[in-house]
Amino acid sequence: MQYIGEIISIGVALSWTITALFGEVGSKRLGNFTFNVWRMLLTLFMLMLLLFVITGVPYPQYADTATWFWLLLSGVVGFVIGDYCLFNSYIIMGSRFGQLFMTLAPMAAAFSAWIFLGQRLSVQSLLAMIVTLFGIGISVFGKKKNDGKVSLKLPLKGIFFGIGAGIGQGVGLVLSKIGIDCYTHAVPADILPSIQFILPFSATLIRCIAGFVGFFFIMNIHVGFKRFFEKSHDRKGLLCTVGATLFGPFIGVSFSLMAVQYTAAGIASTLMALTPIFILLPSYYIFHQRISWREVVGALVSVFGVSLFFLEW
Repeated sequence: MQYIGEIISIGVALSWTITALFGEVGSKRLGNFTFNVWRMLLTLFMLMLLLFVITGVPYPQYADTATWFWLLLSGVVGFVIGDYCLFNSYIIMGSRFGQLFMTLAPMAAAFSAWIFLGQRLSVQSLLAMIVTLFGIGISVFGKKKNDGKVSLKLPLKGIFFGIGAGIGQGVGLVLSKIGIDCYTHAVPADILPSIQFILPFSATLIRCIAGFVGFFFIMNIHVGFKRFFEKSHDRKGLLCTVGATLFGPFIGVSFSLMAVQYTAAGIASTLMALTPIFILLPSYYIFHQRISWREVVGALVSVFGVSLFFLEW
């Protein structure tokens, strides 16, 4: 099918939009730790069930030590650190601003690829970083009505969490690529063609193991099990967690890895970065959040900055 990679990429952006909306409600009702422990647990169940149905075993076959190391590390960085920051940003400043800061992920990925993979940072990449930061700046800075001075429109704490979320996502993506490359080499050559389509789901499963253990451990230290069970009685919060799980780690993350198998990574990454634009109207109608033209322009400029990382000149 023509343009299947592009279609999957747009679907991923829509999936992450739905995830962000569910995530904002769920994290506010359950709290960050309870929400993420349930989210990781549900994702593990869904992925294990999928692998069992397709391969006959509920775990990633042929994954070697290097595969487990890099994908577990990716899970710690991307899920534990990145998602902890992301859902805290949702709680503090809402999902539409949280998703805006996710446009920092390609910048973090570029620096990570430079460090881990030895890839060169081009002038085009540096320009893309400047444009992305400029777009975010348009959205988060505004003038005070009384004295006209420029000031932050958002809580500083929320901005820090947003930056942490974008960095965690970008670094986690590069670590995932290293892990999947190791996984591909570990699978016997005669078997690889028959299971290649399932590798992204197997990789996500390994990442989610790290995510679940990490969130479970941190939750036990910070809030304990009593609060976890108390919050788990919130039916609406749990339903939102199921929605965020289905459209997030299960569909969104797995299909994002699949998208780059069918189209150029640059095209896929640019289309998947449309979430900050897609989320504007749902935020207005569902949460009744006022959206200014400045914020719309900021989101468009940020996404354009993301596209500059991948466009070939």
